[in-house]
Parts: sequence; structure tokens; C-alpha cells
Amino acid sequence: MALNFSRLRAAFAALALGLSVAGCGYNTIPTAEENAKAKWADVQNQYQRRADLIPNLVATVQGYAKQEKDVLTSVIEARSKATSVKIDASQLTDPEKVKQFQDAQNQLSGALGRLIAVSEAYPDLKSNQNFLALQSQLEGTENRIAVARRDYVSAVRDYNLTLSTFPSIIWAKTIFSGNKPMATFTAAEGADKPPQVKF
Repeated sequence: MALNFSRLRAAFAALALGLSVAGCGYNTIPTAEENAKAKWADVQNQYQRRADLIPNLVATVQGYAKQEKDVLTSVIEARSKATSVKIDASQLTDPEKVKQFQDAQNQLSGALGRLIAVSEAYPDLKSNQNFLALQSQLEGTENRIAVARRDYVSAVRDYNLTLSTFPSIIWAKTIFSGNKPMATFTAAEGADKPPQVKF
């Protein structure tokens, strides 16, 4: 009888320990971290999609706008720089690395904007089906980038809050003491001003 009581008490203690660990927030930090890393992968995927579309867009525009070499060259150079600045999930806690990545992508966005503006001077180009399809894909990609960045910012906010709020802060200060807050995107310079339309 004493042996059964001892086993029952051990089983109850194991169950109580299991429930307390499951409900204590231990898994919250790794879950939030993996979610943020997954959202970062989405951001990189959308930027890569844009980079893959650019050579086709440039080639299509080149056929019509031969004298616009400066704009086409700036797009090609910006794409090259944007694809050369790499950042992996382990570097998301370094705000300088995230800023370098973001700056390279912003330069590419600006160059693409100038390229699309150049197309206005070429009515034949604007009606070309290849150009219209590529422009539509780029616009869709820009929207996907915006959504992926928003989702990443939200996931980073959740992760960073998890590191600094109770009860998960207990785990953050002990077992996960090596985990640092992740950097997020910031608005590009001049993003607060609406674009000017001139006719």
C-alpha cells in the first residue's frame, strides 16, 4: 500500500511539473523567435522575386528606350547591390546590418521608380503587353513586399515583447539569456512626403 501511494505521489508530482512547465511560458520565446525568422524569410523571398523580375523589365524597356541608358544602368547597379547585401536570420539582432539591407533595397525601389517614370515618355512601350505584364508583376511584388515587411515587423514586435514581459522575461534572463531583441524596418527617408505628380 505504501508503495502504491509513493508511485501515485511521484506520478502526481510529474504531472504537476509537466503542467507548470507547459503553462509557464518556456516555449513562448523560441516560438516567437521562429515566427519572426519565418516572416523574415518571407521578406527575403519577396525581394528576391522582385530582383528576378528586373532583368526582364530592363530588357523590355531597353528595346524601346535606347537613349535612357543612365536610368537602365542605375536599375542594374541597384539590383546588383541589393542582391549582394545579404542578411540571414542570425543577423536580425544587428540594427546596422538590417539598415544596410534596407538601404540597398530602398535604392533599388528608387531606381525602379525612375525606370517606370521613363516609360511615360514612350507611348509604344506603355502599350506593349510584355511591359504591362512586367509592370503589373512588379506592382504586385511591391505590394507583397509591403505585406511581408508588415508581418515581419509585427512578429519582431511580439518577439521583442516576449523577451521583456512577465512571465517569459524569467526565461529570457536565465535559459534564453543569449537571445537579443531583433531589429525592425524603419521608414525610408522622405516616405512621410507624398509623391508629386506633374503634368
